[in-house]
Amino acid sequence: MALYLIGIGLNDEKDISLKGLELIKKSDFVYLEAYTSKPNVPLNYLENLYNKKIILADRNLVEVEAEKTILKEAKSKNVSFLVAGDIFAATTHIDLFLRARKSGIEVKVVHNASVLTAVGVTGLMLYNFGKTTSIPLHNEDIETPYDVLKLNQKNSMHTLFILDLKENENSSLTVNDAIRYLLKIEIKRGERVFSNEAMCVGCAKLGSLDQIIKAGKASELLKHNFKNGLHCLIVPAKKLHFIEEEALGLYR
Repeated sequence: MALYLIGIGLNDEKDISLKGLELIKKSDFVYLEAYTSKPNVPLNYLENLYNKKIILADRNLVEVEAEKTILKEAKSKNVSFLVAGDIFAATTHIDLFLRARKSGIEVKVVHNASVLTAVGVTGLMLYNFGKTTSIPLHNEDIETPYDVLKLNQKNSMHTLFILDLKENENSSLTVNDAIRYLLKIEIKRGERVFSNEAMCVGCAKLGSLDQIIKAGKASELLKHNFKNGLHCLIVPAKKLHFIEEEALGLYR
């Protein structure tokens, strides 16, 4: 009996690996984590391919009730815990991994693509990224993302902003929301960290065949419609490698 922690990729039901699919099919219970990320397709698409009923797992079930549900079941049954993207892109999942191991449960991990690596399609080199930060849905009194951008700029590193999921929707805060948020904090603090002239890269539905990537000044991206889906924003370092400059030129 085991707990299978399985990344299902960034887009649709077909992004599952063969190894992950095999483990899902031998599972007695299948959970899909539904609060840090979501696939770009309805739940029934996954259920039809996997031929399994999927239980949606909210934050409370995973972080508070897991000992009574997921971990309890994994002591006598095979349980799959699915995450859109890669299994360990969010801290909450390593916590579940540790609790399972402490309970003596066998844990098997199947990795998949993550936004943390998919941003490489922009041409910005992954090892030139600094600390990643997220912009929460309710951010009126939160300035940490601005502080992270300031730190990364000081170290000449790119900044990736993960944008929070909208409640009860298969989409997130938009690139436009993120830019407006940073401009609002800049007006408040006036530290010349971000402006309408700042170079930005907006991404939507990374990993899909119809992904949207747009590079330009913040003021230009504010006018662009990135459509529905999960979005992220990148603010590149002010000094770029010539290959990075050439690649971003494809998205201007």
